[in-house]
Amino acid sequence: MDGRNVTTSTISRRPLGRAELRRIDAWWRAANYLSVGQIYLMDNPLLREPLRPEHVKPRLLGHWGTTPGLNFMYAHLNRAIAARDLDMMYVMGPGHGGPGPVAAGWLEGTYSEVYPDIGRDLRGMHRLFQQFSFPGGIPSHVAPETPGSIHEGGELGYSLSHAYGAAFDNPGLVVAAVVGDGEAETGPLAASWHSNKFVDPRRDGAVLPILHLNGYKIANPTLLARIPADELTSLMRGYGHAPYMVEGSEPEEMHQSFAATLDHCLDEIGDIQHEARTARRQPVARRPWPMIVLRSPKGWTGPATVDGQQVEGSWRSHQVPFARAREDDSHRAVLEEWMRSYRPEELFTAEGAPVPEIADLHPAGDRRMSATPHANGGLLLRDLQMPDFREYAVEVETPGTGAVEATRVLGGFLRDVMAANMDRFRLFSPDENNSNRLQDVLDVTGRTWNAETLPGDDHLAVDGRVMEILSEHTCEGWLEGYLLTGRHGLFSCYEAFIHLVDSMFNQHAKWLKVSNDIVWRRPIASLNYLLTSHVWRQDHNGFSHQDPGFVDHVVNKKSDVVRVYFPPDANTLLSVTDHCLRSRQYVNVIVAGKQPALQYLTMDEAIVHCTKGIGIWEWASTHPDAEPDVVLGCAGEVPTMEALAAVDLLRGFFPDLAVRFVNVVDLMRLQDEREHPHGISDAAFDALFTKDKPVIFAYHGYPTLIHRLTYRRHNHHNLHVRGYKEEGTTTTPFDMTVLNQIDRFNLAMDVIDRVPRLQAVGGPVREALRDKLVEHRSYIRAQGEDLPEVQDWQWRPGPGPRTETSDPAQNAPEG
Repeated sequence: MDGRNVTTSTISRRPLGRAELRRIDAWWRAANYLSVGQIYLMDNPLLREPLRPEHVKPRLLGHWGTTPGLNFMYAHLNRAIAARDLDMMYVMGPGHGGPGPVAAGWLEGTYSEVYPDIGRDLRGMHRLFQQFSFPGGIPSHVAPETPGSIHEGGELGYSLSHAYGAAFDNPGLVVAAVVGDGEAETGPLAASWHSNKFVDPRRDGAVLPILHLNGYKIANPTLLARIPADELTSLMRGYGHAPYMVEGSEPEEMHQSFAATLDHCLDEIGDIQHEARTARRQPVARRPWPMIVLRSPKGWTGPATVDGQQVEGSWRSHQVPFARAREDDSHRAVLEEWMRSYRPEELFTAEGAPVPEIADLHPAGDRRMSATPHANGGLLLRDLQMPDFREYAVEVETPGTGAVEATRVLGGFLRDVMAANMDRFRLFSPDENNSNRLQDVLDVTGRTWNAETLPGDDHLAVDGRVMEILSEHTCEGWLEGYLLTGRHGLFSCYEAFIHLVDSMFNQHAKWLKVSNDIVWRRPIASLNYLLTSHVWRQDHNGFSHQDPGFVDHVVNKKSDVVRVYFPPDANTLLSVTDHCLRSRQYVNVIVAGKQPALQYLTMDEAIVHCTKGIGIWEWASTHPDAEPDVVLGCAGEVPTMEALAAVDLLRGFFPDLAVRFVNVVDLMRLQDEREHPHGISDAAFDALFTKDKPVIFAYHGYPTLIHRLTYRRHNHHNLHVRGYKEEGTTTTPFDMTVLNQIDRFNLAMDVIDRVPRLQAVGGPVREALRDKLVEHRSYIRAQGEDLPEVQDWQWRPGPGPRTETSDPAQNAPEG
């Protein structure tokens, strides 16, 4: 805004009568009053006496600048919901304007319903003010504690992708998505404007983006507020929207203009959906979806100046417009004048309740945006209709044989999950669904696409359910919005590039952690990641595609939220995925290979092994009835194969050596049961890994994580972990393991070096193993492929039963 009071608008009608205008403006003033009170006051909520220092909070926290605009839009959306009987959600990109939706929830009565101690009266208002951004209270952002929210908004960039995720498969829902102009500068937000090309107006709901331009971030101007209007309009049209502008600061004119524009946009949405849902020929041509660009002053209705400096319409109003109201009499006088400018005596009764014309100015029941069940998705969640994963089993006659693409097998299972749940399950992937071997899903659905199609395009369909866009952020945001509103999904991604959504995962995990303690929040379906194209088979793409560290990042989160699985073959992958798709309120990370690989367990064995999460493979152990000389542990597809190959070498060189083989599917079983719900007791851990024998552990990722999970164990000083150590290039698959010293030859040498009785006699064998590494290096540099004995290696069955030993003192995990 440049200070002008002139209101301009693309739509020029004046739809509000005097009484309706007066009521909407009163509601807006009430919401603004309550918002300022939350930021500043801890007592004297209705200013029944002059403000004194002790009435003001000692620490002032919050964001005022965006809040009056959020309240303004909320008031008008309420009018539209009531007039049209709409099912609507409100997603606030600038969720740091937390006082606004909290005030709206209190005015609508929802806040008092979910928090009975904060009633719509003077005592409740006092509690409402005091709790905000206060020890023992609520955060300043739109957190899980805020009814009606699925979007925290502290980290910017995800409002549109969350909104579209909520709209998919929700044909009656309209999602009003406020995009802050600071947020609009982020890469994730810029990509998510394209979400409108993935909407099917026949079976999806609609998103109404509202780009709120108030001109400033914390201290800088915002780009979209400073480019010419025609440039901004062209940008939005290029994204596939029909933009409608509303600009000004004079309240009455702004109310009329915004009401007219909102009505026009909702009419257009209705027309688009009606045309698509009644057309005889499908699909109909894609039309631009409407959006609103609202320009209003930052800190609108706040103090014009403080201490001689501009506040309203400037960056100074972004957070707390002035911070010394407790100790500075002049600042406190400005605060009191500001709050009284809303005329609270007209807005609230003597008992502190909203006056009737405000208290009733909202939709009824679930139509209230603060009470919509879509923002408490567990209320709407329906179980998936699941096929029996056992029917997709790979036959395994001899362990450690075959050549099966595990994720391709999973694709057949997911195809039938999709077919049985065409209204509540989707796959999300950044252009990698086929690369990740899940293309069987395309037998029952297409790739979602509502832009131009050309002959030769592969499985593009307006009503497709495989969501692919080359933006990990957008995929993640869509899936989060989809889950938070009561549906199910799975996100498959190259392992190295899932790091792009590290921060988004953070926010979702924190949301789950907090909502676990909010009784009125119902559990939602878990966020499921399938990470494939993993580090050990990125030999062709090279170093840039090699990074298994997302798991380290995930494990930092609270143990009641995160789960990590390393199924070593197709049958274990099927069992783990079935479990994860049925689970609630977790983030599940599954790491699995997509290249042809050996298979180890029959389906029955896989179910037992995955239920336990960790176990001894007796068929892979030598002298299983004897006390082991060494334990070989492993987690991950390639580490499992290399550890088995090391056992094969060792039993040939040292027939009397007792090797115990332990495989880990559920990574968190390694942790102490006091630290993680899936952890096992010290007694169970010792029964697997012993108290005093050397343990060589081959791990899929960075070795330090295994040490971190096991550092309290009795035998940790004997634990030696091999894993990825940032070595790799364009090379052969086996050379990747050699470069990181997780290969069979290095593992076998580790055993020789750490088993005391082998140290004296193992020298010649060690030299033979080193010679094989030299031979390997020479061969791949001459031939461009791995040694035949490596490429063709399979497990040679030895004596002993083909069953797993039960893990002592442990039960199957519940989660």
